[in-house]
Amino acid sequence: MTYCIYLTHPNVYIDPATPVPHWDLSDKGRERLEQGLRQPWLLEIDHVIASREKKAIETGQIIANHLGIELMTASGLHENDRSSTGFLEPDEFETVADEFFSRPAVSVRGWERALDAQSRVVDAIKKALTTIPSGEPVLFSGHGGVGTLLKCHLANNAIDRAFDQPANVGGGCWFRFDPADLEACKADIESLKWQLIDEMELAT
Repeated sequence: MTYCIYLTHPNVYIDPATPVPHWDLSDKGRERLEQGLRQPWLLEIDHVIASREKKAIETGQIIANHLGIELMTASGLHENDRSSTGFLEPDEFETVADEFFSRPAVSVRGWERALDAQSRVVDAIKKALTTIPSGEPVLFSGHGGVGTLLKCHLANNAIDRAFDQPANVGGGCWFRFDPADLEACKADIESLKWQLIDEMELAT
């Protein structure tokens, strides 16, 4: 049966002088990802599709190289557009991000609305899957914010930051989902629990 893994990029170098979509994975992020290559379920993956942000491409490339397959990228998988504010210091960012999730129909400080980002990423994943032979598992390399919006869509759940990836771990979190729920929206939200890529747990 076809299934998908959604993986967020792990730790990055935070560079206020560089646009966020161009940030690189940090040494810690790469180390965690290298540890994650031991995940038993990873060997089942036939395709890796990444967001076109640099850190997601770097994440997907490490996995694709390990599996000996070609990395693909897809438009529409990027993180919610925050270019209106650019880099925000951590405390301020968390405050604005809280509002982003709690007011999904509002453009908070010019950010892309959560509802629009959700529709975009869901549509992008649907479109990407039309290029994949039926029954072949796919890993999407993406971002925490839009991954949370995807999870809420799959479970037909109201957008809520309570379902965000764990805080203070630096990303590198994943969940498994049935692509049928992109349309059916019947996933059990508990079955979409975030897991750390560098902790050895089986996808179920």
